Amino acid sequence: MKWGVVTFPGSLDDRDMLYALRDVMEQDAQPLWHKDRDLRNVDCVVLPGGFSYGDYLRCGAMARFSPIMESVVNFARRGGLVLGVCNGFQILCEAHLLPGALTRNRSLAFICERLTVRVENVNTPFTCAAQNGELLRLPIKHGEGLYVAPRDELRRMEDRGQVLVRYVNQHGEPSDDANPNGSMNSIAGVANDRFNVFGLMPHPEHAVEPMLGGDGGLRIFRSIVQSLA
Repeated sequence: MKWGVVTFPGSLDDRDMLYALRDVMEQDAQPLWHKDRDLRNVDCVVLPGGFSYGDYLRCGAMARFSPIMESVVNFARRGGLVLGVCNGFQILCEAHLLPGALTRNRSLAFICERLTVRVENVNTPFTCAAQNGELLRLPIKHGEGLYVAPRDELRRMEDRGQVLVRYVNQHGEPSDDANPNGSMNSIAGVANDRFNVFGLMPHPEHAVEPMLGGDGGLRIFRSIVQSLA
């Protein structure tokens, strides 16, 4: 399959994402520039982590107006797969492709650590290669990762299975101590109601090699490949 990884001014995980897809997954992955409008017939668009436009105004608020985002929005509305990681998740929320918003961590400090998330719904293109309830060790590095949404909307999202990954402790249980940023319902990643757009704060591209701390991130990438096979 063909992947496109968008680079915005301030992106810093675009090359890591390309490495994970090309060198580890052996996929056809190519960079896409934020000023371009042509998605080059890719099967999945990836918005990587970083600090697009210096995080001015709000994280992802300026990137949402990049020329390429018009194409990404149209692509998603036609059913194309879109994955947003960290800053990419923030951009997808700003573009209203995902519900809710990401705000300052409850500690008001940048956090960088490796933690555990639990797969909550495997009936999606982004999680179909995982087991229901499977625990994945993934790194996070963000200052604005506290996920919020109106209570009524959050309840509907939970009922529909839109929460795909949740922060949990080593025993697989949600807890305040295991919630690194204070996200509502310990949410680490959500999908839209059509399940073709997925955003998560943990970085799967940084967890693709056992010798570097684990390969839990491969579950996400393999799921996408499997869903389009």
